[in-house]
Amino acid sequence: MESFFDSQPNSTEKEDGDLFSKSFQDIISTLPKGNSWGFPDHLLQYHGFWHSSVFLQGILSAQQQFQAQPADIILCSAPKTGTTWLKSLTYATITRTSYDDSTSPLLSKMPHDVVPFMELDHAHFSTHRHLGIPVLATHMPYSALPKSVTDSGCKIVYICRDPKDSFVSLYLFVSKYQKSQNMQTFNLDEAFEQFCQGECWYGPYWDHVLEFWTASLEHPDKILFLKYEEMSDDTILYVQRLAEFIGCPFSSEEEEKGVPEKIVKMCSFENLSNLEVNKNGKHRVGGTENANYFRKGKVGDWENWLTPEMAARLDQITMQKLSGSGLTL
Repeated sequence: MESFFDSQPNSTEKEDGDLFSKSFQDIISTLPKGNSWGFPDHLLQYHGFWHSSVFLQGILSAQQQFQAQPADIILCSAPKTGTTWLKSLTYATITRTSYDDSTSPLLSKMPHDVVPFMELDHAHFSTHRHLGIPVLATHMPYSALPKSVTDSGCKIVYICRDPKDSFVSLYLFVSKYQKSQNMQTFNLDEAFEQFCQGECWYGPYWDHVLEFWTASLEHPDKILFLKYEEMSDDTILYVQRLAEFIGCPFSSEEEEKGVPEKIVKMCSFENLSNLEVNKNGKHRVGGTENANYFRKGKVGDWENWLTPEMAARLDQITMQKLSGSGLTL
């Protein structure tokens, strides 16, 4: 996959983009603003969820212009819940007849470059989409997905995680980026308080999870709901379920040859985090070091960062938020 874009926008597209930009500025001027964990730009609350202005602009543009294809596979998640891993496993699974564990682009490009984000890479001019590999990802809440996604026959795969691990991973990701930019790192206690109040990127976290959980109960043939912890316990089983759900199940011959096991090994934290591109490269958005996307990949690391009181508070919020839903985290 050399490029996600084939050409530069033409003059008509540029005019449309200029009009959209003006409209967007009018919209954000009316939105509630929140603290973006020490960054200079505010978080903006739109339809109950908090976003940075860059991602919100991408969301609104995607809602207006993105056209889902029936064969599309949309990987959905809140930030820091296993997105990088899910991208890797899905990409390797769907491209396994074109590449193997020695030729996959995942060995030379980071997962966020082989599976782009809808609101960043494909929102504005869908005619430029690379249709060869129909896998896209997004952090959008279910209620914010473009109508073409929810109305089409495309598949949605959602991954969530224990909020305690999700918070810690998000906080450390932000802190490391701030340090790389010579910024003052945001205080852990302040970040924790904001997370509990739902004031974080694409938050409130629990609302994000619940929207997809409810939708998965209503449309189980269209939405696969995954938990990071369960995938970590038996990754091979869940890769098999994933392959079947997205319409490319492993054949008996592939099973005998250990293809699922090879995919899991190639996409393991140990392997991906030690690749040159992921150790030393930088992501195209914000210049974030690729290594920042590969911290530990462990279940339960929150114990090294949260006090028992902080953990109990998050557990209590989770219990209250998910009460009656049938979902546990």
